[in-house]
Amino acid sequence: MSAVAALPAPARRPLDSLATGVMLLLCVCWGFQQIAIKLVAADISPIMQVGLRSAFAALVLGAVVWRAEGSRALRDGTLGAGVLVGLLFGVEFLAIAQGLVYTTASHMSVFLYTAPIFTALGLHWRVPEERMAPLQWLGVAVAFGGIAVAFLGNGQPQAAAASNMLLGDSLGLLGGLLWGATTVAIRRTALSEAAPSKTLFYQMAIAALVLLVYAAATGNAGIRYTPSAMLSVAFQSVVVALSSYLAWFWLLRRYLASRLSILSFMTPLFGVSFGVLILDEPLDGAFVLGALMVLAGISLVSGAGLLREKLRRGRRA
Repeated sequence: MSAVAALPAPARRPLDSLATGVMLLLCVCWGFQQIAIKLVAADISPIMQVGLRSAFAALVLGAVVWRAEGSRALRDGTLGAGVLVGLLFGVEFLAIAQGLVYTTASHMSVFLYTAPIFTALGLHWRVPEERMAPLQWLGVAVAFGGIAVAFLGNGQPQAAAASNMLLGDSLGLLGGLLWGATTVAIRRTALSEAAPSKTLFYQMAIAALVLLVYAAATGNAGIRYTPSAMLSVAFQSVVVALSSYLAWFWLLRRYLASRLSILSFMTPLFGVSFGVLILDEPLDGAFVLGALMVLAGISLVSGAGLLREKLRRGRRA
């Protein structure tokens, strides 16, 4: 999803039943990916899982880009920006994978999806036409208040366990920040006019290199070839890293991005639900309250334009 800003902004239509159904499936898929990683972490490290899925997606996308552009693919002025965006993307997933070692998939799903807040702040600072309205600043304040509440809820009696979870949550928040920085970088560079498949190729290729080298250097490259591990890696490679992103791009080319963004907030809800139901992860009251505040804040930031549009229509009516 980090390559969203690479798309141009053609005329788009409101959501219909097809778009809503596809978005529902995507949110289920994205909400389950942290669960899939945790389920087989004993057989293959999270770092290695994300590295392998990125490598698979990079190979497929590289073939697509080569077929479309041939040898001129890296001579169109996007290489420098591609390396920058790829490094941001790679470190983002390094933070996510390492964070899952210390915190729950439920916590990771919420903290990672703070990305729209950091995107809005970055665009406000770097792109004059993306200045935030007062309602969006209120959303930022609510979201960061929710983060504070969720973090304060980690003060459990078990000091060591609380410290580990706090570290994992911090890495999840770092992943959200880097996701937002990646989107801003794409918007501000030559990649803003590049094909989505090319932007995603840069991200996946550099991420695969960063993650696989890190896994080898830290002794996390070992794999136990169990059926569940192979199934999880296949799901993440084919469904998450390739098919879901391409489906997301397809939606963005045809439908209003603001409506799609609102629906994408179902992802952390699915992530938390799956974590509780499948992994039997505990939920404390402070985290639940903080998560709801984060989602409310993100909704205000991303939905402010839609709300203003509805208010204008109401005044005209």
